[in-house]
Amino acid sequence: MWLDLKPEGRVALVAAASKGLGRAVAKGLAEAGNRVMISSRDPAALERSAEEIKRETGADVAWQPCNVTVAADISRLVEQTVARWGRLDILVTNAGGPPPGAFMDLDDETWQRAFELNLLSAVRLIRAAVPHLRAQGGGRIINVSSVSVKQPIPGLVLSNAIRAGVIGLAKTLSVELAPDNILINNVAPGRIETDRVRQLDEAQARKEGRQAAEIRRQHESGIPLGRYGSPEEYASAVVFLASPAASYITGTTLCVDGGSLRSV
Repeated sequence: MWLDLKPEGRVALVAAASKGLGRAVAKGLAEAGNRVMISSRDPAALERSAEEIKRETGADVAWQPCNVTVAADISRLVEQTVARWGRLDILVTNAGGPPPGAFMDLDDETWQRAFELNLLSAVRLIRAAVPHLRAQGGGRIINVSSVSVKQPIPGLVLSNAIRAGVIGLAKTLSVELAPDNILINNVAPGRIETDRVRQLDEAQARKEGRQAAEIRRQHESGIPLGRYGSPEEYASAVVFLASPAASYITGTTLCVDGGSLRSV
């Protein structure tokens, strides 16, 4: 069959996967037949999500707490994944978004935290995973990003600046890792129905003295499909890029945004 999504027993590691986009991606990969390790900082939420995904998909799902701003946590996470299943085939880098704010309101410490959360975490996860991907003769790396890497979002200067670094990293690695048959891509969400987007809508509403529902309608009016996307719709794009069907795609950024991005 030309569109082969069957993973044949591969192992996937998904960071920041106890809720939101990460959880949806983990469930999608589990539904596709992968064995999945999920991580986040909250052990209780992790255990609950892992049990739910197991129950809903019948897949082998494990969990390991990890703060992606701590190098030792990342090393332990990758080691535990390989120790459990003897291999690693798919890495999904992910982390919570940095706080909103205007440029002149953000100090060095805030910039440093955002750098460690959204760029250095990806660097460390990829560096820890690559030897294991090489050992399997190849693999997939997918970075959870944002459409801010294509079109800066007002009030999100940290995300606009730092997430773009992950895109540059991925483009560079798509060349460096191609001889190892390791493909790396980015999937950039637009307005997806998650806690993060709801919080951003609420923050904008407070700043402008309006209702969050009004802010949402305003954003939806700028989306050609006229609505926010679902986490499952986003996850489908990641699952495709992680599958054998995407064997000739690397170094690209796929926007899942309902057509809201206006650039060509």
